Amino acid sequence: MKKYVFIIVFLCLCFTSVLGQVNRSTVLKNGLYCQMRDGLLKIEFITPDIVRTQYTKEDAFLGNQTTVCIDRSEQKVRFDYLDTNDYYVLKSDSLVLKIDKTTTGIAYYDVNGKLLLEENQSTPRTASKVLLEKVSYDKDSKRTEVTANGKIEVMDVARRDEIGYTWRYRMQFHWQEKEALYGLGSHMEDYMNLRGKELYLVQHNLKAMVPVLNSTAGYGLLFDAGCGMVYKDTEEGSFVELDAAKQIDYYFMKGINLDAVVANYRFLTGEVPMMPRYLFGYIQSKERYHSSEEIINIVSEYRRRQVPLDVIVQDWNYWPDGQWGTMEMNRQFYPSPKQLAENVHKLHAKLMISIWPNMINSAQASDFANKRYLLEGRDAYDAFSPLARSLYWKYADKEFFANDFDAWWCDCTEPLDADWKKIDYDPGDQKKRWENNVRLLSDALGAEKSCIYSLFHSRGIYENQRLASNKKRVVNLTRSSYAGQQRYSTITWSGDTYASWGAFAQQIPAGLNFMATGCPYWTVDIGAFFVKNNGWQWFWAGDYNSGVSDMGYRELYTRMFQYATFLPIQRSHGTDTPREIWNFGKPGEMFYDAILDMLHLRYRLLPYIYSMAGMVTCNNYTMTRALAFDFSHDENVFDIKDQFMFGPSILVCPVVEPMYYGSESRILKNVNKTRKVYLPAGQKWIDFWTGRQYDGGREIVSEASIDRIPLFIKGGAVLPLGPVSQYSSEKIDAPWEIRIYPGKDTSFTVYEDEGDNYNYERQAYSSFKVLWNDKKQTVTITEREGKYEGMVKRRTLKIIKVSNTSGIGIDEKDGSYKTVDYVGENVKIKL
Repeated sequence: MKKYVFIIVFLCLCFTSVLGQVNRSTVLKNGLYCQMRDGLLKIEFITPDIVRTQYTKEDAFLGNQTTVCIDRSEQKVRFDYLDTNDYYVLKSDSLVLKIDKTTTGIAYYDVNGKLLLEENQSTPRTASKVLLEKVSYDKDSKRTEVTANGKIEVMDVARRDEIGYTWRYRMQFHWQEKEALYGLGSHMEDYMNLRGKELYLVQHNLKAMVPVLNSTAGYGLLFDAGCGMVYKDTEEGSFVELDAAKQIDYYFMKGINLDAVVANYRFLTGEVPMMPRYLFGYIQSKERYHSSEEIINIVSEYRRRQVPLDVIVQDWNYWPDGQWGTMEMNRQFYPSPKQLAENVHKLHAKLMISIWPNMINSAQASDFANKRYLLEGRDAYDAFSPLARSLYWKYADKEFFANDFDAWWCDCTEPLDADWKKIDYDPGDQKKRWENNVRLLSDALGAEKSCIYSLFHSRGIYENQRLASNKKRVVNLTRSSYAGQQRYSTITWSGDTYASWGAFAQQIPAGLNFMATGCPYWTVDIGAFFVKNNGWQWFWAGDYNSGVSDMGYRELYTRMFQYATFLPIQRSHGTDTPREIWNFGKPGEMFYDAILDMLHLRYRLLPYIYSMAGMVTCNNYTMTRALAFDFSHDENVFDIKDQFMFGPSILVCPVVEPMYYGSESRILKNVNKTRKVYLPAGQKWIDFWTGRQYDGGREIVSEASIDRIPLFIKGGAVLPLGPVSQYSSEKIDAPWEIRIYPGKDTSFTVYEDEGDNYNYERQAYSSFKVLWNDKKQTVTITEREGKYEGMVKRRTLKIIKVSNTSGIGIDEKDGSYKTVDYVGENVKIKL
């Protein structure tokens, strides 16, 4: 009998050790180290709210070398440690961690005992060995291929050599029944709440990966690895899988709301620099302008028509014939880059230039090749190399920055994509697309860093421009993204989409999930990139073969324009058909006028928008916000895909279905010009257009004619509005209208600075608050704090309480204003 008992005990011990039983534990300065038969586990407090968890199957923690998190010296975090029979317990001032001694599964609680998150307690993590390969190419097969994404040099794979191994890790979680999850980047699967979904994470057109999940339960997770990943919350399980990593390395970030979680994410990965004021005006782009003369003519026509515009964009193919990607303008069509920039500036506009990571058939390409600064077997430069990044900047500076160009459009920052060709599978098969792109990127970049090229490319642009000058803020519009990239002044867009109502609708939750990660700047190609259907390329599948001549396309474009008015960046772009406002009709015609109305509203909102940009930089704010940011108490908002908040005050409800025309200008009959809107609970709402008030917590039907996107303002809101202007700095000292939306006490902080340099980093900015006391019906404007060169010291503020007859719509109308001559001193008035 003793023999049998011994065998049973022995088998039990073997089983639990395989599951992760701790052989030895050590209390560290900020946490706990556990040595197990099947690996090492380290759990450390970064702050009382942030915990880093590392696990490896190796004999030491080797790190994933992503540079996602910024370097900082370790600070002691006070915590209590308890060793019980079943658990190790770590308790900071904010969090309680319980680590199961048998399985090492971690559960995260707040200090009041509320469960926030737990790993799967029976099997918290798994690992399997993955072989690493080095790809060698047949140089004799080198050739140039033409794709919809431009020209690329390719070579056939000669052989694959095994050079070692890495690990495929899976982190398994148990989500709570009613929590909602957001994040992971910008994806076209049409998901809002990610519960019950699966996502394949990799960088390619229509996907911008950011490995961050944020929860309404009061926490976020940052997965620090550079490989392809898979997220699932299905019958198969609830997990995040790393395709190729040295170790598991994730951060648990507690927050009382999503804004607090985002603040912790930026604490780890870097704050967001202040974008220049002009960037929040309108950006005109298309594929493409063909000469300096055309660019100047386009800007001049906007000025002649008095249609607002701040930025004009030069897309690809400006380089000499055959020299794809070369950062040099063809002097036949662009005689003087410096003169081009000067002429654009004389028209009070800024100039953005498209640059690419790959270059062929040029002296620049040869320079990179001779210095071995290209990715092996590829025509893209090695952005992981500081020396290669420096050389890349040398050419960008010489042709563009030194000639006073203003902003960068870093296209194709994957930098390879397996999708730009005819494919032999359903493009909706995300797993297959993931497999193809992960393999392509892994071959070129290495499996462990297949998804972080854009992070290093963006770093090179930002750091080198900052070394060159502090007079211009870095602006980098880029197609790919990653955790931490926000610190390099980047904006990401949804990729080269096609023109259909379904694709438009999908972009709304895609952007909201992207911005929920903590990367705040995101936009779209207004009107979609591909407008027509070319018949064989799956991505070139627009519904409008007649382009802008099709009234159906004009309607889609107008609705996308209305939506993009409430994105951080408002930018029109695409191929197939012109994009300038005069191509959508004439003044007095409905599409032209509706687009112009949105431009006027965008520019009137600039004091509000620029103040929000200040909040992004100074207070870790998110401008365009999933409803769960502000209404996590209302579960009805968790999966609403087509509504969002623009800042603290404006509920935006885009129209995502046609009401007037189908394709080929087919007139739609008997279509109601309305849409259903859910008004979040616990709040009164006021219709921006009519001043009518509604109680929240219910669905209403809102008017949605072509000249009106449904907008509702929170009861208890302050909305500063400037004048209609032709560019963002035209009327910098003009009077403002301050709209007060009654319903509860509220405040808004106005932020101002010089607009386009880094003096704000030395506190060269100013702010003041507008306070509304709903009971006393009084407005207090506080004393101005701070100063900067060129500051507007005296401004007329016209303050109005909104009703169904006052303070409604875009235009400033006669009403019961109280006028204040604000000179920076405290003022109180009664309405």
